[in-house]
Amino acid sequence: MASRVVISRASRIKTKLETALQAAVLEVEDVSHQHAGHAAVRHMEGGAQETHFNVRIVSAKFQDQNLVKRHRMVYDLLSDELQSGLHALSITAKTPKEAGLDS
Repeated sequence: MASRVVISRASRIKTKLETALQAAVLEVEDVSHQHAGHAAVRHMEGGAQETHFNVRIVSAKFQDQNLVKRHRMVYDLLSDELQSGLHALSITAKTPKEAGLDS
């Protein structure tokens, strides 16, 4: 029987966003502990862990995209996570120029 490697939700989020958006900066912060008592968290499978995240991403792919479209890009990339226990994302999505990375 092969052993199964469990990868954290934070690692999966980071990999998906880095790969698809070619992020210049990507910070994924698990803030689930701040929401442990919330009803939505209590009702998830076995009091699911890793449910709330702050994401800061800088990507050239956000160029010419308004804030709603940028967030939609992130949500679309993480749709399977949202269907499997990810409850909330706080997203900061900027272009390299907006983040002060382009001269």
